Amino acid sequence: MWFKNLIVYRLPEDWSVSASELEDKLAAHQLLPCGSFDMQSKGWVFSSDLERYVHTVNGQHLIALGVDQKLLPGSIIRQVATERAKEMAKEQGYPVGRRQMRELKMRVTEELRGRALTRKRITHAWIDPVNHWLVVNASSEGKAEELVETLRNTLGSLQVTLLETERSPSSALTAWLMLGDAPAYFTIDDDLELQAADESKPTIRYVRHPLDGKEIRTQIQSGMFATRLGLTWRDRVSFVLNEKLHVKKVEFLLVEKDKPADGEDTDAAEQFDIDFTLMTGDLAQLLSDLTAALGAPEQKQAAAA
Repeated sequence: MWFKNLIVYRLPEDWSVSASELEDKLAAHQLLPCGSFDMQSKGWVFSSDLERYVHTVNGQHLIALGVDQKLLPGSIIRQVATERAKEMAKEQGYPVGRRQMRELKMRVTEELRGRALTRKRITHAWIDPVNHWLVVNASSEGKAEELVETLRNTLGSLQVTLLETERSPSSALTAWLMLGDAPAYFTIDDDLELQAADESKPTIRYVRHPLDGKEIRTQIQSGMFATRLGLTWRDRVSFVLNEKLHVKKVEFLLVEKDKPADGEDTDAAEQFDIDFTLMTGDLAQLLSDLTAALGAPEQKQAAAA
């Protein structure tokens, strides 16, 4: 349940969808199995073992989007179609033409679709109505947008914007490296990617490498800039921030310390709530401190789709 990668959106100040209303809306758009002729199906799934679409603790909501996708590689379609084409060529006495091959591939696709294996993918999101965050646990913006778009269709409208800051992450990270220090509450770790500004964009990666030496400053002075940097917040959460303001490789450093001591009677449901509370509490404050360090512009309202 602990989020690993954060794509961060801002909710409008007037967000007023209650937990019960959200539960009803998501239940009405639950994930259904792929039909015989469908390659993909999207819908909401239970966000926890309590079999609720919306898991709410202290006013914080957890939701989950399920995507069922049939696995039908193009290489398999081409292989079967090629074998069928050879048989057809023998029967008709001349090679299969382009039009026949297209039609053959379509028939093979339709035939194999019903027998294809289905893979399920689940993407979680955290809704914070108090601090106006919508955070998707996704490694790519495309998967985050998939959840946001589905939520928008489910609710009828959803006014959210990707998090923006007055200062670009890249310029801020580069400046922190030159200073050899990060703003209050943050420390620089040993993960860095530098990129040059020319068309070929040569890139240098540093992993588990001290970043306080002359070598890094020399690279920056030569025209390179930071596109990702490892940071730790308040000795509680480590992460990598990239130039798109995506928070990657999140690790909660005090999870074991914050868990109940051995021998304490905590069931799975109670532990889930404890973990969710710890996670959302840390992430809400981390995002607040991060936007303060980068300079958060006044929230803009996105047009409803």
